[in-house]
Amino acid sequence: MTLSFSSLSPRPDRKGAGFISRKTLGYVLAGSAVAGLAGLGISSLVAQVEGDRGIAPLANSADIQVDGIKVDVTGKNGAEARLQGWKDAEKLAWKKLGGPDMPTESIDAMVSSVVIEKEQVGPRRYIATLGVIFDKAKSSQYVGGGGGIPRSAPMLVVPVLFSGGVQQVFEVRGPWQRAWAEYQASASPVDYVRPSGSGGESLILTAGQPGRRSRLWWRTVLSQFHASDVLMPMARLERQWPGGPIKGTFTARFGPDNTYLGGFSLQASSEQALPEMMEQAVERIDGLYRQALASGQLSPDSTLTGGNVELDRAFAQLRDKLVSGGGVQPAPVEVQPVAPAPTIPAEDVSGVPLETVSVQFVTPDAGAVDAALAAVRGVPGVEGAATVSLAIGGTSVMRVSVRGGSDRLAGALRGQGWQVSGSGATLRISR
Repeated sequence: MTLSFSSLSPRPDRKGAGFISRKTLGYVLAGSAVAGLAGLGISSLVAQVEGDRGIAPLANSADIQVDGIKVDVTGKNGAEARLQGWKDAEKLAWKKLGGPDMPTESIDAMVSSVVIEKEQVGPRRYIATLGVIFDKAKSSQYVGGGGGIPRSAPMLVVPVLFSGGVQQVFEVRGPWQRAWAEYQASASPVDYVRPSGSGGESLILTAGQPGRRSRLWWRTVLSQFHASDVLMPMARLERQWPGGPIKGTFTARFGPDNTYLGGFSLQASSEQALPEMMEQAVERIDGLYRQALASGQLSPDSTLTGGNVELDRAFAQLRDKLVSGGGVQPAPVEVQPVAPAPTIPAEDVSGVPLETVSVQFVTPDAGAVDAALAAVRGVPGVEGAATVSLAIGGTSVMRVSVRGGSDRLAGALRGQGWQVSGSGATLRISR
């Protein structure tokens, strides 16, 4: 069946079923414009957390893995050369681990899998870069005993990449993030906590995060990832010309104060060699963190894990240093004796039941988060306060465990100058 359409179709009658008035047409166009703008606004908000970003880290295997084994063998055909290349890779990996001399069959019996990183198979030749994974239950009696090396506390990893004048962490899928996601960290004594970077994680962990010094802010971020402190491996790429060599400068940093632990430089011959350079850089950065752990430099900051007592003590020490440091000491001022103020005993709330209250508060910046958390934690009877929803530039939510419920909490916050609204298990506070 053939269908044809003529350009000389009859024109509809102006007052018939096909007629649309100008007024009706205006309503239709206006409604379409409003719907389009609304859809644009929603899509712009969704685009902030969606897109091609975030690489899930590989699961840490308890087996012993050796990467980067290069082989170049020949055989009667490609399949035979490939099999021989795998056997050679197993022997080279076993030698790299420092294992004793053993027959090839015994080594092969301890291999759980061979990982193909890169390979080229010809008619009679096999060139490849392989990884060999040995079963820990079978091979640990010969290699990889570990000697009881102590592991670090959980450390959040924020891999920052400087490339082309742009800083990034999880905003896009970069080579530095991919190298950390694909790193097999089970053999390292450093307990790496590697976010995937998907969803809202790309809004919280940005390239500007290492520059923050607020302990309350860092404590909130670390609590969301169940980490004790933060590691910030940084990579800076400089391309000599398009398609040419790439120079990489890498530094290992640690803690909320962005402490420098060490650094080095590597060079890749081209874009194709960039992933291999990044893998080498991750291994060397891990070596720097291992050295810091062995020397005691990788201990978690007490102001992040010790609660408000340690934080107040650190502020007191800083204040004493500023007051006592250099300059002319002011002359002592005679102080007239003043009658002591009456002592008001603190209210005993030990027998009051513990309740959970949800507190909403406006957070235009990070300072507002710190101020709200400090005010709530300073209320007598509060045993815990942590943000469950963080929205810089909007309204955040914290969950508070307090003895006496929302009435006691609201009264104490009003005494501090806060405006409190709401009742029951939900309060809203503002300045």
